[in-house]
Amino acid sequence: MLRKALLDGDVIVTAGIVLQELLQGFNGPKAQALIVERFQVLPILNPSRETHNEAALLRNRCRRRGVQIGTIDALIAQLCIEHDLALLTTDKDFLHAARIVPLRLVL
Repeated sequence: MLRKALLDGDVIVTAGIVLQELLQGFNGPKAQALIVERFQVLPILNPSRETHNEAALLRNRCRRRGVQIGTIDALIAQLCIEHDLALLTTDKDFLHAARIVPLRLVL
C-alpha cells in the first residue's frame, strides 16, 4: 500500500513519534540507519500544544466508549484528523478508535 502511494505520487508524511517508535523497535545500527535514511525524505508533522490537548480529549472520548487507546496512538490519530490525513497502519487499536472519532484508515 505504501509502495503504491509513493509510486502514485501521493503525499506521504510522518510524525517524529512514529520515527522514534520505529527506531526503538529495531535492533542494530544497520537497521536503524536504513530507517533514518528512508524517513529522511518524508516531511515530519510536529504536534502543537492544541494537538496534545485534542489528543487527550480523543483518548478520553474513546475510553468513555469502552475503547482503550494509548497516549501515543491518540497523538498520532489526532495529527491525522487535524491534517485531514489517512493513517496507514496495521495496528487494530486504530480500527476501534475510528469507530468513535473521524479517523480515516488505510489498512
